[in-house]
Amino acid sequence: MHPVVRAPVNAEAVAVLHRAARPLMDELPRLTDRVVELLCKEEPAYRAASVDQDELWHEVYRSLRHNVGSLLRPKELRDAARRCSWRIGADRAEQGLPLDALMRAFRLGGAVVWQSLVDRVTRCDPDGARLLVHVAAEVWDFVDEHCAVVAEAYRQTERRLAWRHDNRQRLMADALLEGTMRVADLVETSEALGLPERGRYAVVAVAGPGREAHRGLIRSRVPAAVRVLWHPRSDADLGIATLGGDHGGHGGHDAPGGAGTADGLLAELAGALPALPGLRTGISFAVEGLARIGEARRLAETALRSAAPGGAPVLLHEHLPAALLVSSPGLAAALADRVLGPVLRLEGADRDLLLDTLTAWLECDGSARRAGSRLFCHRNTVLNRLRRFEQLTGRSLGRPHEVAELSLALTARRVLHGQACGQGPEAARTAPGRARPAV
Repeated sequence: MHPVVRAPVNAEAVAVLHRAARPLMDELPRLTDRVVELLCKEEPAYRAASVDQDELWHEVYRSLRHNVGSLLRPKELRDAARRCSWRIGADRAEQGLPLDALMRAFRLGGAVVWQSLVDRVTRCDPDGARLLVHVAAEVWDFVDEHCAVVAEAYRQTERRLAWRHDNRQRLMADALLEGTMRVADLVETSEALGLPERGRYAVVAVAGPGREAHRGLIRSRVPAAVRVLWHPRSDADLGIATLGGDHGGHGGHDAPGGAGTADGLLAELAGALPALPGLRTGISFAVEGLARIGEARRLAETALRSAAPGGAPVLLHEHLPAALLVSSPGLAAALADRVLGPVLRLEGADRDLLLDTLTAWLECDGSARRAGSRLFCHRNTVLNRLRRFEQLTGRSLGRPHEVAELSLALTARRVLHGQACGQGPEAARTAPGRARPAV
């Protein structure tokens, strides 16, 4: 399409426009009344209780004064008129008035001014009425220009307000997760984030390379019964999971239960979250109230350190021994060395053979037959390896407290091995390069 080329504005037509516009400056109060009356009649947004009618009248009056003045002295007053329109657009955005209602208000104001110009020329200068047609396009271009100014001011203000709102929510969520939120601010934070002050919560921590690419998938897999407010950080994505409303009573997590209990909802959440390559996920147990979300975040980070890259999410209350050990790596190392030291000092293949055999025997509830099936060997082979293990460590697998100590020592070794490899304990147990037990 070819652009429309307009002929130069007829000087005589401009003179007619000025003669008609000049008296309108004295009629601004009447024009303002007319515009306000039409607005309140035709635009529901301007009838709302939130719109102060006195403020509306003065807003319309200022706009008409600047805009009619610009028709008379465009070079002198056009910038002031634009600033006036910009201010109106920004103010109405802050007040939440719909943009489409604001745009219609400006066009309605333009229509009232134009009709007043036509009426005056028709009444006072009938011969000049035909000339007024030549400036109609310029008048309506002026109205469109100010509609564009208003729209841009509105959108910029809307973006700034949205950023301020989002930033305020980020700061609030960060303070909750860090445990630095003042008690006096909990009510305001509860309202701003939509989190019950006395609700039941857990924190989810997701870390690992490429988590940004998987955020959408992770968020889409959260069960409908659990609401999660996500808070991305540089080292991990943290989610505040709402597990229910006001429960009252003391803190801590529910006794084991089905769907609807805190543990049931956490199990549902853990089961729904995807295991993605390279990502680790840890979930705290439930805590009572917003004030304890900082505690839940620390628990989630402990669970995260126990998680394997690409493995299933780790629920802290299901991995407490490992969590205790990752919380104190020095003691974990001392335990592993003291209990397993003679075995750990064997050659690699021999060492791994004994460790894998004891691990399989423990996971099979002390059944040599089932452990043998898992390790592809006869039960007697399992028993022979276990006797050798007892001889090396000086501990008996027939004494429950020594079995518990050995189990903790194995967990400690897996935790330490996983951390050294940048993996969780489950990955360490099946890490590549481990010698496969011989039959």
